[in-house]
Amino acid sequence: MIWAYPLDYADPSTAGQVTGSSQRFTQMGWPLHLFFLLDGYAVLDNPSMPVVGDPRKIYDTYLEQLVAGAKAAVDKAVELGVTDRDRVGITGHSHGGLMTANLLAHSDLFRAGIARSGAYNHTVRPFGFQNERRTLWEARDIYLKLSPMINADKIDEPLLIIHGEADVNPGTIPFQSELLYQAVRGTGGTVRLVVLPFESHGYAALESVEHTMAEMLVWFDRYVKNAPPRPAVRTAVVTPPR
Repeated sequence: MIWAYPLDYADPSTAGQVTGSSQRFTQMGWPLHLFFLLDGYAVLDNPSMPVVGDPRKIYDTYLEQLVAGAKAAVDKAVELGVTDRDRVGITGHSHGGLMTANLLAHSDLFRAGIARSGAYNHTVRPFGFQNERRTLWEARDIYLKLSPMINADKIDEPLLIIHGEADVNPGTIPFQSELLYQAVRGTGGTVRLVVLPFESHGYAALESVEHTMAEMLVWFDRYVKNAPPRPAVRTAVVTPPR
């Protein structure tokens, strides 16, 4: 499984910097994704998903760069010999939740996804999202293109949506997850919505943390670890006319 949060960069040299250290101890914290290690998963923890470009119009190529970054991450995991390309899940929180839903809508790299506390319809926040500086009326096509709710009919992999009932982050109100759930369900997709009582943008109560971990493990066990092989792609054979 991949846990990620895309970052925006104005300069390619900055995006290419190596950060962190191989000498750090593994810490098990509230994000929960590292607990998948105890259930037989390989976890690609926070790979770089850089989106590079002019800050005034960086989101014009956001999807293309996002899919390319995700493919590179999967390819590297396969190269390391730690994963089956046909059984990879994607998950993220907040802007990472938006990333997850967009990757399911615009690629076939993953068998399932888990999107937590994200924002999925940018028309609900028309005066900018994340680092987008233009308004909806200045970049209408970008707002629609990057809204998974608008593209819910393209989400053909199972999606688990989790959100805190009392999320006070103005960009990720719980209504965002409700909209995406209704859209995916209404267009025939496989989706589940979990709302955590009294929780804000991050989850604090022990009951909420344990519930979130259980939901995530059950979802990926069912739709990623134990997913059947992908169906073979059939090549159409055209018989020339006699």
